[in-house]
Amino acid sequence: MTANPAKPTLPKRRVVFLVYPNIVLLDLVGPLQVFSHAYPPHSAEPGYECVVVSLPGGLVETNTVVAIPTQPAASITAEEIHTLVIVGGDGAIPAMEDPALTEMVRRLSKRAKRVCSVCSGALVLAAAGLLDGRRATTHWEDCDLLQRRFPQVRVELDPIFIQDGSVWTSAGITAGIDMALAIVAEDLGRAASFKVARSMVAQMVRSGGQSQFSPVLGRQQRDGTGQFEALHSWIAENLQRPLPVETLAAQAHMSPRNFARVYSKVMGITPAKAVEAIRVERAQDLLARSSSSNKQIAAQCGFKGEDRMRRAFLRLTKVSPSEYRQNFKEPERTG
Repeated sequence: MTANPAKPTLPKRRVVFLVYPNIVLLDLVGPLQVFSHAYPPHSAEPGYECVVVSLPGGLVETNTVVAIPTQPAASITAEEIHTLVIVGGDGAIPAMEDPALTEMVRRLSKRAKRVCSVCSGALVLAAAGLLDGRRATTHWEDCDLLQRRFPQVRVELDPIFIQDGSVWTSAGITAGIDMALAIVAEDLGRAASFKVARSMVAQMVRSGGQSQFSPVLGRQQRDGTGQFEALHSWIAENLQRPLPVETLAAQAHMSPRNFARVYSKVMGITPAKAVEAIRVERAQDLLARSSSSNKQIAAQCGFKGEDRMRRAFLRLTKVSPSEYRQNFKEPERTG
């Protein structure tokens, strides 16, 4: 009886993370965790080989008490780099002004199939000339600086990450995880990406077109004193009910007229628009995670019909519910 031949070992994609002093630790370890635990379908071996380098090598200080051991960037041989990742942090500004570092970025990028930045790492990519004429994003606090210092870059404030050809840039901190998950999906398939996201207990796999501004955090920021926090939680738990302003006012223990005036002043949006936004957020979650029909989801979220939900989606997300589901539906689990 002939033994079954062993499965061939798939070549690993080499991911090189370039760091420098005073990086944001999560800018490195978030994407590093994604790539280190991404497996091709039907493989027991990770799909990536990760290397962390700095210009001199040795321990590199981060913005925490944890220092990162690195290899010298010059020790990376002529072996092809699949993905080069430039990490962000407060040290990005001196890094972008270091000619030796930017020259190393250019050298490594010539051997890379894909070049990426996390957060303010985009400043270093721009200083190396790798973002000229390209769409790019970074942490919203650094978008103005990126545009002022490098006017040839087409800076976009809102997206959590942008892919322009073989160059990827991501917004602040956790957006690096979203970008890495999207790269895994492109390289190994969506099932592999969702498997990593589940293991990291990520809420969802977000596309680059989503905003780096969380609607929930936005509401919390505008409602600085938490005056309407309990109301927003109550709305989310009662979406199947009609929610006219009178019902919301009673829940907030205010008269309808005073409630509508105060709410609009504090939140910068009418109560009706706020309810619609919360309905859409809930529908997004159901479209990605459930097999319910659009009609069923519309009913669960309190929309008066599937067409009402569709119009709300187009207003707030610029895509239809069906397009959203196509982009974000989690693959069925197998085995």
